[in-house]
Formats: sequence, structure tokens, C-alpha cells
Amino acid sequence: MSGKADLIEAEIPALRRYAYGLTGNAPDSDDLVQDTLERALSRWSQRKPGGSLKAWLFTIQHNLFVNNYRRQKRRGVHTDIDGANEPHSQAADQEAHMELAGVLRAVGQLEDDRRGAILLVAVEDLTYQEAATVLGVPIGTVMSRLSRARRDLRELLDRKSAPALRRVK
Repeated sequence: MSGKADLIEAEIPALRRYAYGLTGNAPDSDDLVQDTLERALSRWSQRKPGGSLKAWLFTIQHNLFVNNYRRQKRRGVHTDIDGANEPHSQAADQEAHMELAGVLRAVGQLEDDRRGAILLVAVEDLTYQEAATVLGVPIGTVMSRLSRARRDLRELLDRKSAPALRRVK
């Protein structure tokens, strides 16, 4: 068992980054990573020998996210009453943090399919083929989603960096 655990443990930071990119918040991303690890360990025998462990784990995580997203759409959004009055963000005091926050907000505004593609390829360094396997789409679809995601990100970031001009009479 420790061999499996050691292999999977090395991929946890990447799983956490991708989960946060999908969910947009720490508690949900932690739950998604936990569910992914649980599923991976319980279905280790179903893993293809010689296949990419990282791609297999991301496939599990992506499928869990999609299934949870569909379930939430049917049931509606759950709001925890205990945390309703707590602040959800804090002001950045350094320019680099502000820029990073802007990029993360822009990534969060992307459509789900485009966000998933750009996170897998640009952040997690998966090949186009591995990303296609994770997302369950042809490689050409991954390429077009990436192209559109990059274009959308440029537009979102350009819009934020352009100064807001007002007409003064």
C-alpha cells in the first residue's frame, strides 16, 4: 500500500492547484482532492499499467467535479449560514499580489471547459493528449479551448488594465 500512497502523494500539490482552479475556493477544493484520493486508492486496480498516473488522477478529479457541478445545478447552491457574515477576501497590499489576484479572477471568469483546459496545460504542464484524456475530448477540442481561453484571458486582463475614462464637462 505504501508504494501506491507514495506515488499518489507526490501528485497532491498538482491536484490541489487544479481543484482550486476548478472550484475557486479552498474548502471545496480540499473536499475535491480528498474525494479524488479516496477514489484513486479504492480503484487502484483499474489503473492502466504504464499509463500516466498524473493524467489518471486528473481524470478522476475532473469527472468528480463535473458530477458535483451537475448535482449542484439540480439541487441549487448551498450557503453555510455560519460563514455568511465573514469577509470573503482581503485587500492586497503589494502590486504583485494584486496582479496575481487579477489573473486568478480572470481565470475564474472563463467558461468551465476553457478554464479546465488552460489549467491542465499551462499550470499542470500536461501534454495536449493528456489533457484531452482527462477532459474526455479529442485533442483538437483541447487545442481550440486553449486558444479561446488564452484569447479570453487577454481580453479580460486588457480590460482591467485599461484606465476607466470619464467625460468631464
